[in-house]
Amino acid sequence: MREVIEMEETEVKRANIDHQKPSVCVLDSSSYVGFSILKGLLSRGYKVHAAIQNNGETEIVRKIRELERMEERLVVFVVDVLDYQSIVGALKGCSALFCSLDSSDGYDDKMVDLEVRGAINVVEACAQTETIEKIVFSSSLASSIWRENISVEKDIDEKSWSDPEFCRRQKLWYALAKTLSEQAAWALAMDRMLSMVSVNAGLVLGPSVAQQNPRPTMSYLKGAAEMYENGVLAFVDVDFLVDVHIRTYEDKSTCGRYICFSQIINTDEEAIKLAEALSPLISLPPGYQCQASVAYADKLRKTKLNKLVESAAY
Repeated sequence: MREVIEMEETEVKRANIDHQKPSVCVLDSSSYVGFSILKGLLSRGYKVHAAIQNNGETEIVRKIRELERMEERLVVFVVDVLDYQSIVGALKGCSALFCSLDSSDGYDDKMVDLEVRGAINVVEACAQTETIEKIVFSSSLASSIWRENISVEKDIDEKSWSDPEFCRRQKLWYALAKTLSEQAAWALAMDRMLSMVSVNAGLVLGPSVAQQNPRPTMSYLKGAAEMYENGVLAFVDVDFLVDVHIRTYEDKSTCGRYICFSQIINTDEEAIKLAEALSPLISLPPGYQCQASVAYADKLRKTKLNKLVESAAY
């Protein structure tokens, strides 16, 4: 009888092992989006390698360290995206990389170069890691919307790219960093024949975003008035964004870029609500009222993402 019970327990353990989800890596887990992806993966049963950069003991880093003590499926690695070997160590044994690079110090011309170099190192490290099956690259709508003739564009979708020279002239450093780093990642991924998708997100909104992600948020909003008037100012809820990242990994048919947003801001009333959601980063004058009822025509298209979301519902 004891042997039967032991055999049954062994079979249960084997079944549990067989159904365990693979290890995945999130870099940089200490970014706002990266940390949100990390939590989403853990909640879905994944084992996570949390790769964090050594940028000081931020609130998010403290939360990751606390999680590590409580969660046996979480292992923390300190990496330097300019140090190729440190990235390789964090990727060991992982089937996927969720790459979410964001500068907590904001963006200038120097940060553009650092982010591009970091993206190249990350993709090359994946190419040298035999277990990696897919890269999910967090990018931005800002890599698609900025060009000289934005006012005459009809549709902006996955085929659209921001013009780097226009971004340089206008000092749109965030948009330039996201455009060049994503293009560099795509070029190297294709050269190394890696499976990769990018998620091009609108302005990220979520719990404590103004406190935990202030500088990237304000960097995204440089040129907000022009985005608003041209129908390309959009936000995405962080929970939806996390879900999209994980779906693009789990669905083997996904490929290319995915424009991702929850809502386009194209009325004065919606713009006020956005400002209120980002308080105290953005403050409205006391007693401010809607000035006009005009609605700007939106130009963003996410047909490809809609198909992915709809197919996952069945």
